[in-house]
Amino acid sequence: MSPPTRMGLLDSRTNFLQLGASMAAFRRTLACVGLLSRNTAGALTSSRSTRQRLGKLPVVMRSNWISLSVGGGLCSIPFSQQVENLSHEALIRRASSLVTDSANTYLSQTTLALVDSLTQYSKALHTLIALQKRYLNSIGKLTPAEEDSIWQVIIGQRVEVSDRLEECKRFESNWLNAINVCELAAEAAYNAGVEAASITTRNNLQVAQSQVEQMRQLSLEAERKLAETKAEEIQRMAEYASTMDKMAEEVPEAYLRED
Repeated sequence: MSPPTRMGLLDSRTNFLQLGASMAAFRRTLACVGLLSRNTAGALTSSRSTRQRLGKLPVVMRSNWISLSVGGGLCSIPFSQQVENLSHEALIRRASSLVTDSANTYLSQTTLALVDSLTQYSKALHTLIALQKRYLNSIGKLTPAEEDSIWQVIIGQRVEVSDRLEECKRFESNWLNAINVCELAAEAAYNAGVEAASITTRNNLQVAQSQVEQMRQLSLEAERKLAETKAEEIQRMAEYASTMDKMAEEVPEAYLRED
């Protein structure tokens, strides 16, 4: 008998290793099958016991639950089905509610802008009034340079007042548009049957008009005071001019007496 060659030994060793690997894979397969069988049996047993327990529940309660068996456990999910009313009337009511919401937002923003602009306008008026009163109290006491400096400040403040007034007019135009839109939206909501949205919009209209009217009264009061200050300025300037004229007439007479 001839001795085995080196190649033959390698083939035998390779076949032995392959056989060992195949046996190991076979054992793992059997283990997995056994585990799967036990889990399946447990799941079926758990499912049967769960169905028995659920069978004892009232029919109405069982109809509102969906039972899902996952890995031998029970997962119950409550649910309710709601059918939306998609009639024309319902869609119109929903649309009118959206319109009132947008109209209220538009009214709120324009009211805030107008109230703020009226506030700034009133502040500018009061600043101008203070400057002019300061000038009136200083008539005849200032040097030409000081008087020119004060007048530059007064002129600048008058420009500020004019700019603020133009801003008020611009925001007031937007606010009036918002008032009209809200009135139409409130009427549309009422006609569509959304009384709550209509009432809310009308209440917002009253609040906005009240706030704007309050600020208008303050600005009108400031304008009235400015007009009074201007009238006082005219009177004081006339008195000052008359005094200067008298002083100019008295100076030549004094010279004549000396002569």
